[in-house]
Amino acid sequence: MKLVLASSNPGKLREFGALFADSGFDVVPQASLGVDDAEETGLSFVENALLKARHAARATGLPALADDSGLCVDHLGGAPGLYSARYSGDHGNAAANNAKLLQALEGVPEERRSAFFIGVLVLLRHAEDPAPLIAEGRWYGRILTEGRGTGGFGYNPVFLPDGYAQSVAEMDDALKNRLSHRGQALALLHERLRELHWQ
Repeated sequence: MKLVLASSNPGKLREFGALFADSGFDVVPQASLGVDDAEETGLSFVENALLKARHAARATGLPALADDSGLCVDHLGGAPGLYSARYSGDHGNAAANNAKLLQALEGVPEERRSAFFIGVLVLLRHAEDPAPLIAEGRWYGRILTEGRGTGGFGYNPVFLPDGYAQSVAEMDDALKNRLSHRGQALALLHERLRELHWQ
């Protein structure tokens, strides 16, 4: 089945390419079909993922997969949250976002630096699908006092997952994809698809 992926983020496209490698789906990035990013006006990750999926499905006539994800830091009341990609004011500037986050947590002790990545996946059969498949994953850990590693993208260098001594940016891709919020959400989505005989 051909699916349009409602994202133009190169890091996400690479991750989804790996995650969907053996899925039986032909995942096509929306940009290759001339579709621009949807405006993210939702007040939750679920709402934004739905907006993106409907936009891509409407523009292409194909089933659409969208994700919305971010980093929620407990000490900061859930920030950067929905604004994770543009936390510093410059959309997608990972270095500036990480610097702002570390500055916001300066002097905060290790036990109060808890955080989680959240990833919400939405799959629509068509733009007006009244029963979208929705899957959510959460990856718990804490924020380091400085970045470590060069792998991945976004907040990966400053996030230390619970139970691990490596930052996400120090992990190999196979491990990261298995543990991550996106990996968890995708596993749930695959389970739902099998139940519904989509594959």
